[in-house]
Amino acid sequence: MLRITDARTGEPAPAAPTRRAPTRVEAHAPGRDATALRVMLVADLLARALELDGTPVWAVLTGAAEGERLREDAAALGIRPFEDDDTAGHGPGSGQSVRVVGASGAGGARDAVTVAVGPAHPAEPDLADPDAVRLALLERRHHARVELDAPALAEARDALARWRRAVADWARHPSRPVPGEVRDRLRAAWEDDLDAPGVLRVLREVETDPNLPDGARFEICAYADRFLGLQLTRDVGTSY
Repeated sequence: MLRITDARTGEPAPAAPTRRAPTRVEAHAPGRDATALRVMLVADLLARALELDGTPVWAVLTGAAEGERLREDAAALGIRPFEDDDTAGHGPGSGQSVRVVGASGAGGARDAVTVAVGPAHPAEPDLADPDAVRLALLERRHHARVELDAPALAEARDALARWRRAVADWARHPSRPVPGEVRDRLRAAWEDDLDAPGVLRVLREVETDPNLPDGARFEICAYADRFLGLQLTRDVGTSY
């Protein structure tokens, strides 16, 4: 079961107290800066993790003063669409909900379990390569501060290019199932407070494990990418 740290108590709490019941995921992003984008990304990861467990999700954006422009930036990062809370009405997830907010706005009594997201700097990141920005944000736990400076983005860009080339190559080999032990480690990571860095660590080990056939490496990356959203299979069929 997916458990997240509730900012109201500092204690772990189930993201969906009733498994597979419709759940509202509310991203509260009042600005249009790197931290607001990170809030939406964490909400996107939460929705993905819930859906991987069979829980239907209703994703809603609240408090956005520049909603349309923020949505454009979020779409570039591969964040799936969020409905506008002002027009969405009462959706199927009204019975249980999780609120994702910037750490500075995590205070106050609310009924919903609350996920606090640490700040991202600089406030206006370079979005020329949005996939690299997404990976750089995923490299740190969501409650920690993250720097989106030039070295971090360059490292993310290089890592993503390497992975995509490798995945495209592994796709040319006979498919093999995801080993149960690897699947369990991936799920244990994202079900532990959305531990994206933990998922990335598993993929880095998979990349160099001599005991794994290439066809299994491909399926592992494709499976993990359902959570990460990095388009790791984008270049399958491409000649390098």
